[in-house]
Amino acid sequence: MRALAALFAIVALSVPSATGAGGNFTVFAAASLTEVFPKIDPSPRYSFAGSDQVALQIRQGAPADVYAAASPKYTQLLYHDGLVRKPIIFATNKLIVIVPKSNPAQISSVYGLRRQGVKVVIGDRGVPIGAYTRQLLDALGITDAVMRNVVSQETDVKGIVSKVALGEADAGFVYVTDAKPVASKVRKILLPDWAQPLIRYQIAILNSTPRKVGARAFIRKVTSKRGRLLLKRAGFGLPKKR
Repeated sequence: MRALAALFAIVALSVPSATGAGGNFTVFAAASLTEVFPKIDPSPRYSFAGSDQVALQIRQGAPADVYAAASPKYTQLLYHDGLVRKPIIFATNKLIVIVPKSNPAQISSVYGLRRQGVKVVIGDRGVPIGAYTRQLLDALGITDAVMRNVVSQETDVKGIVSKVALGEADAGFVYVTDAKPVASKVRKILLPDWAQPLIRYQIAILNSTPRKVGARAFIRKVTSKRGRLLLKRAGFGLPKKR
């Protein structure tokens, strides 16, 4: 029963989630912020998914007050179209490869993912983790060889984590922050710093929100000394304070 419960817990990471007891105040955010945002402020209602999915929901009129994305692409497009206020950068991240704890494919470096028969999971091209992964593979010059081994392209990073942690794939590209919650089930393989894409998280207030005071207060918490400390503890990098 314990094993079954653990299995369900990991699978739950792969689906968009709504958490919190904040009444009408809602924060839409990238899936990679699932663990840290509720620690910074447990009061809002959170909806976590791929940054592209969340941006689409906002365009379709979903009732959100704050939007946080794992790529400036989505916040800047919403800003350009007048849907959010000017976004700010609040965190950075890095990519790593994770493999199951047992490492059945015996992967020791990213270059091992070129080997025939290795099952690799990456993010869909439209979601930040997928775009960043492709940038890194291009920088390393191994895109074609690795893509031949891709068995699944997930709509958010939690889907990648879930498949690797459950042993359904030999390796997956995720953010370094996503390995911490499943540290007992996966191993980390570091990637060359020179090949890392620039990963920046942005946050913005929706122009449509009637709760602008609460939205500003939430962003102040994220960018506060305590918020930055919690982000750092979760493995995120921090931009310089202005």
